[in-house]
Amino acid sequence: MSSMQIQQVLSEMRALQARASGASGENAAIPTSSAQPSDFANLMKSSVDQISTMQNQANAMSDAYEAGDKSVDLTKVMLEAQKAGLAFRAMTEVRNKLLDAYSQVMNMSV
Repeated sequence: MSSMQIQQVLSEMRALQARASGASGENAAIPTSSAQPSDFANLMKSSVDQISTMQNQANAMSDAYEAGDKSVDLTKVMLEAQKAGLAFRAMTEVRNKLLDAYSQVMNMSV
C-alpha cells in the first residue's frame, strides 16, 4: 500500500470519526446517509443466519427430491444448492477481506 493510499484511508477514518462524534469542521459539511447506523456484529450475525437458512432449505429440497417427492423439481434443487454455495463463498470472501483490512490497519505504524 502506497503512502498516498494510507493517507487517504487515514483521512477517511478521521472524517468518519468526526461525523460520529458530531464535531464541526471541514469534514462536518459532508452529508451523512439517512440510513440508521447498525451494529456490525448484528449485521454479520444476520448474514450468517440468512446463509444458514439458505443452506438448510437447499438440503431439505435435496432430501425431498432424493426421497422421491414428485413436487420437487431437480432444476429447483440444483438452483437452490448453487445459490446457497455462492452465498457461502461470498460471505467467506467478505470475511477474508475484513480480516485482511483489520490486519493491515493493526500493522500500520503511526
